Amino acid sequence: MPPPTEPSRPPTPSPAAPLVQTRGDRRTLEFMPGDVQSEMRLSRPQALVLAYCRAIMCFALFVPRPRAIVMVGLGGGSLAKFCYRHFPQARITVIELRADVIALREQFCVPPDDERFTVVHADAADWLAGAPACADVLVVDGFDSAGLPPALGTARFYGDCRAALRDGGVLVANIFSYDPRYAGMLARLRLMFNDRVCWFERMAGNNHILFAVKAPARLDPARPLARALRVQRWVARRRGLGSIALNRLLARAVVAWLQHRFKRSK
Repeated sequence: MPPPTEPSRPPTPSPAAPLVQTRGDRRTLEFMPGDVQSEMRLSRPQALVLAYCRAIMCFALFVPRPRAIVMVGLGGGSLAKFCYRHFPQARITVIELRADVIALREQFCVPPDDERFTVVHADAADWLAGAPACADVLVVDGFDSAGLPPALGTARFYGDCRAALRDGGVLVANIFSYDPRYAGMLARLRLMFNDRVCWFERMAGNNHILFAVKAPARLDPARPLARALRVQRWVARRRGLGSIALNRLLARAVVAWLQHRFKRSK
């Protein structure tokens, strides 16, 4: 008798092609109609339009002058462009899983690869597992049409993120507050980063931007890193400045400070 055959599995459906919509001075990247993933002003391509992008830039409160920034998720490149412009001393690496998203980089004025900027077509979970101590700042903003992929919220992934950071580095994780896995992901972050996790209350609506700082095993209390970690602990207790409006103003102030610092350095 011939051996029994296994039932064939239906092929995994390919994700829908990303949509680029241009309306006046506004260009957006959408995975589903109306579901804006990234937004750019044609008149100011490097500006941060969306509140969650400004909130992410609060990593500069913990690492003001990073030498290496790694980003998970390219999207329309808003964060990549801003960091490329305003952190001229930093080497920036962006990990993007979808080739069709990378193919849109020129439409969103993402700079070409050069000696300090690279877009890598890869699975971030695999890439980070093989890149220890590669970043001072690690931004995890890798969403698809279904939200944050499960692989980007596991204990193993957060462990690899911690290993990818240098001492004093900061992980920035963008997680939807209504994600049913939110509590579990927050618990894993706290475990992997020895509870050095904080956020600014409702700075960007349903996008919760979590900051996790990697402290060295031994810490000199007189060094700047120790002072930064004391500020971080204060933020963790207060969940920011205690006011949604003030937290949003803080994000705008950080962006303005970085822009001013860049102009002074030119």
